[in-house]
Amino acid sequence: MLAEKYPEVFFSVGVHPYDVRGYDETIMEKYVTHPKCIAVGECGLDYYRLPEDEMAKHDEIALQKRVFIAQIDFAKRHQKPLIVHIRDASNDSKKILVDTNAKEVGGVLHCYNADEQLLSLAQHNFYFGIGGVLTFKNARKLVQVLPKIPQEKLLVETDAPYLTPHPFRGERNEPLYTQYVVETMALLLETSQEEMQRITTQNAQMLFKEFSSIN
Repeated sequence: MLAEKYPEVFFSVGVHPYDVRGYDETIMEKYVTHPKCIAVGECGLDYYRLPEDEMAKHDEIALQKRVFIAQIDFAKRHQKPLIVHIRDASNDSKKILVDTNAKEVGGVLHCYNADEQLLSLAQHNFYFGIGGVLTFKNARKLVQVLPKIPQEKLLVETDAPYLTPHPFRGERNEPLYTQYVVETMALLLETSQEEMQRITTQNAQMLFKEFSSIN
């Protein structure tokens, strides 16, 4: 396991909404207590590739919801924050996170989709993961929403190997490139890169407590 080989590498355990049919909590139990496991996820809802058949679509949505709720419960039992995937499913995702009292563990909205209705989740102990998309020329919506996110809820992330920031867009993404996200974020929020690094690092340590204690 890479996390055991490198002291700076940590991991999360979870099932992506595209893989809900393979959800097996017994497998997750084997990894969640590992000292380098700092979160549950990424888990959530993704309605982008739903079947066209209405019955099949209904069944897929119902299954995704069940597995998402199961993983929220799993995270609460193990007191791990969530890494939440939301794509074309903001309404249902927000409702589930609020109704299940997911704020008990909190988490991050991975690759935050710039949907303003999700901003209220900041009051429910959720952070907003900002990645390479912020540097894209067509990221107008995210650029407009960014200043509305409380700075104490901002995180910087990759979606490696995808969504590589400009000027490397189209190449393989990696954590090194988060510096370009920070650069853009600092410019848009009219602060220094050093201050933005300080804020987002502190936020990550607040959310991922095991990471903070190990470091």
